[in-house]
Amino acid sequence: MALVRERRQLNLSLPLPEPTERRPRFPLPLPPTSTSATASTTTSTSAISSSDLEKLQVLGHGNGGTVYKVRHKRTSAIYALKVVHGDSDSTTRRQVLREMEILRRTDSANIVQCHGCLEKPSGDIAIVMEYMDLGTLDSLLKSSGTFSEAKLALVARQVLNGLSYLHAHKIIHRDIKPSNLLVNKNMEVKIADFGVSKIMCRTLDACTSYVGTCAYMSPERFDPDTYGGNYNGYASDIWSLGLTLMELYMGHFPFLPAGQRPDWATLMCAICFGEPPSLPDGASNEFRSFVECCLQKESSKRWTAEKLLSHPFLSRDPET
Repeated sequence: MALVRERRQLNLSLPLPEPTERRPRFPLPLPPTSTSATASTTTSTSAISSSDLEKLQVLGHGNGGTVYKVRHKRTSAIYALKVVHGDSDSTTRRQVLREMEILRRTDSANIVQCHGCLEKPSGDIAIVMEYMDLGTLDSLLKSSGTFSEAKLALVARQVLNGLSYLHAHKIIHRDIKPSNLLVNKNMEVKIADFGVSKIMCRTLDACTSYVGTCAYMSPERFDPDTYGGNYNGYASDIWSLGLTLMELYMGHFPFLPAGQRPDWATLMCAICFGEPPSLPDGASNEFRSFVECCLQKESSKRWTAEKLLSHPFLSRDPET
């Protein structure tokens, strides 16, 4: 008598992450709270106090805080003031403290400059930063339209200079995207928002928690079991840069059609199981090559920031 086997039902659905998994599962330590660290902070911020600053306008809201355009009353210098309110949740406060720690230790022309850190009696924490008068690359894309290849080469060179500096100092940004890249009227581009960055203790420390904007996450950040075999944490910033340049060129997030809002499951399927997005017809071979060097699914095959600085695409004349 023939045996009839029961057909197995395959479950191909992708479970959404638990809410706790969307936050860092391995929180980074807070900056030092020793007496020496406090003294250092007091010294570095003594030049600017909250009473010295006049608020001119709100530049943006989000993540438990507000960013203001402010003027120094005595010198008339213009700054951006990022304030995280005292009643914000612990995750938000941890992020702003991490950002303060990173900004204190960085000094690069392509990283937003910190002029001081303030803590008010109310519990509010504030960072005084240089003011970038054109806002973010995201806002510039919305107001002025897509970027030419020549302008993207200028953007890429500056962001790579910033990333090369960070990576040399064992810092991974983990949230490179158009809204975290600031620009001024001279088309100087600077990396900002270090709230979810990680300071690496060793070159190959693991860095796989669900932080940052998931749309720009690399495959190994979404699925470390599959893509994390040759994991290189710094390569995740390079993947995010590749997507950022494509978005500025195409006018929309490259993994999805224009106007479609991504959800977590759709993004994971596209990034982990699909092929990397490709540029539309009309893009130059140099630009295609540059993007392909950024969007290798295997992190070990992506070019480093230092190597990408020598790519032929970056020799484009920004005036053309």
